Amino acid sequence: MSTLYLVATPIGNLGDITVRALDTLRECDFIAAEDTRVSLKLLNHFEIKKPLVSYHEHNCREMGPKILARIQSGESCALVTDAGMPAISDPGRDLVALCHDAGVPVRVIPGASAVVSAVALSGLDGARFCFEGFLPSTSKERRDRLSALATETRAAVVYEAPHRLQKTLSDLSDTLGGTRRIAVCRELTKLHEETFVTTLADAAAKYEADPPKGEFALVIEGAAATSDELSPDDAIAAARRFIEQGMSASEAAKRAASMSSLSKGEIYREIINK
Repeated sequence: MSTLYLVATPIGNLGDITVRALDTLRECDFIAAEDTRVSLKLLNHFEIKKPLVSYHEHNCREMGPKILARIQSGESCALVTDAGMPAISDPGRDLVALCHDAGVPVRVIPGASAVVSAVALSGLDGARFCFEGFLPSTSKERRDRLSALATETRAAVVYEAPHRLQKTLSDLSDTLGGTRRIAVCRELTKLHEETFVTTLADAAAKYEADPPKGEFALVIEGAAATSDELSPDDAIAAARRFIEQGMSASEAAKRAASMSSLSKGEIYREIINK
């Protein structure tokens, strides 16, 4: 049956592509790429010749239905991003949703991931972490996101471009506190890959004096849990009590989440499933 394949591509080192990814790219009918020029270099390296169509944030509303129509007519499509897994911080999620709504099978071909690689390299507690992608550029949205991170007890992964890195580190230091630890991962899997763990204040100072180069993934230590924080079981029990007092499930989950390390979604799922 015709299928949409989500194909992870290398985040730097071409040797990280999987055998299954290569097989899928060779066998699909066409490839939807974030940037056809970038993907063409990858395909040429592995001597793969397939029709390419452009699919990115500026044309996804137009191209999504066209790609879906081709799949429904009998073709299989491999969706790729410039690097890593498509549909993560990427408009590919809209195409995936279109296919699910239309009953079209979607399959994942896993591979390189900057998020997971950065957490593993950080040495910080990665048992539970959240992925923030790129922080907003507008002032209010950025302040709101940083404020949320200030009390987030899980480690957080943030992507950043070199020209915004120093400001981001300074903003993080000001909002979260300069002593909070951070792992700065630069150019993952590439020739000049480096990772160092330091404090937010020291990281901001380093790049103020030394303009950064390359792409960055930042892993930020979670906030210390407060002594009066509810355990997961107690938080779920509290949410159920709030419902008994007249709150909606959503409101109860939100309030209980503010008192524990669990997210609103985690508590909500527990209280509506039992």
